[in-house]
Amino acid sequence: MTPPPVGFDLDMTLIDSRRAILASFAGVAADTGVAIDPASVTSRLGIKLEAELAHWFPPTEITGAVGLYRGHYLRLAGPLTSVLPGAAEALAAVRAAGARAVVITAKYELTARLSLEGVGLSADELFADAHGPEKGAVLKAIGAGVYIGDTPADMAGARAVGVATGSFTAAELRAAGAADVLSSLADFPPLYRAIIAR
Repeated sequence: MTPPPVGFDLDMTLIDSRRAILASFAGVAADTGVAIDPASVTSRLGIKLEAELAHWFPPTEITGAVGLYRGHYLRLAGPLTSVLPGAAEALAAVRAAGARAVVITAKYELTARLSLEGVGLSADELFADAHGPEKGAVLKAIGAGVYIGDTPADMAGARAVGVATGSFTAAELRAAGAADVLSSLADFPPLYRAIIAR
């Protein structure tokens, strides 16, 4: 019997995009003269770009700031993004079991695809512009059995596996509903084999 699809978050789960994200926000700050605090941005990594920009710009200026950010990000993502330990092996473990590895992210689709390609990863299917309950809806629609993410908002819908590679601790991920918490995706293949063997 083929196991159900497995969902993966992208930023700080499969890829370390923190430097590219913060450098892009620094670019927006330089372009607009609006002070953007990197620590505050880091504390919310994983939310949609528009939601983050709403902390710094009035509603009428968000669309313009999105354009500025994406211009910087497209330039910076390649040199400033790296694959996180165990990411390739985690995707391979899912595929070895006959399941699909699906990426569900709040990221813009174009930059999500470029980010994956830039570090040599690929998804069997990609759902972009989804955060929190929207991810849960996608997981339900595709019949996913497991979802792996690094934020509390990722810990709802399907069996939630937290990976403490982002801005949140293992305790915070457990409190948000994680069934398991890993220090890195390097620990995912044996956990996944145990899950599908049950």
